[in-house]
Amino acid sequence: MDGVTAAVTVLAVLVGLLVVLALARWRRHRPARADGGRDRPGPAAGVSRRRRRGGSPGDPRGIEIGDIVEIGDDVYPVRGTIRLSEGEWRWAQHLFDDPGGRRLSVAESPEFDLVLWHPEPDVAGTPGAPVVEFAGRRYHWHESGQARFTTTGTTGLDPSGTMRYHDYRAPGGARLTFEAYGEAGWTAARGERLDLADVAVHPQRRGS
Repeated sequence: MDGVTAAVTVLAVLVGLLVVLALARWRRHRPARADGGRDRPGPAAGVSRRRRRGGSPGDPRGIEIGDIVEIGDDVYPVRGTIRLSEGEWRWAQHLFDDPGGRRLSVAESPEFDLVLWHPEPDVAGTPGAPVVEFAGRRYHWHESGQARFTTTGTTGLDPSGTMRYHDYRAPGGARLTFEAYGEAGWTAARGERLDLADVAVHPQRRGS
């Protein structure tokens, strides 16, 4: 080995030692991580955390009396619930403490369906007619039936009984319904179908 080669070899060894020493020093003195050393969550994990904190605090299928339901810019306390069943169908009408009398229907089976209903006392159509015209729309008959119901909270109804209904739909998904609980007369309501993302449920604190 000549002198030049020996000098290059020694220099390379010295550089390697300096790199090792620098790494060891950095590891000893770097700040401790607040997450205990776990890898930082990627974009997907960050989206999931934001959804849990501010997306949908509760599932509409678990609404109970006293819960707060947020739909768009409106907030509604739940004052009463009517649970209905007809064959394999199960759904609930959650009555809001709202001067306008709005309510949210949540179908649980066999398919999930959310509808915000607005009372419409001025509908002049006949329940069960093939077509009902209201507010410039033509609603076509969709289905009719009779369901059993039970109530909790403040509903103004008996604890249990039967309910008759005639449901209508218009182009674009608008809905209209006629309902009669027990021996009461027919009432009409206009329905607006909602997506799950449109509804946030804030459960009340449950007693132990």
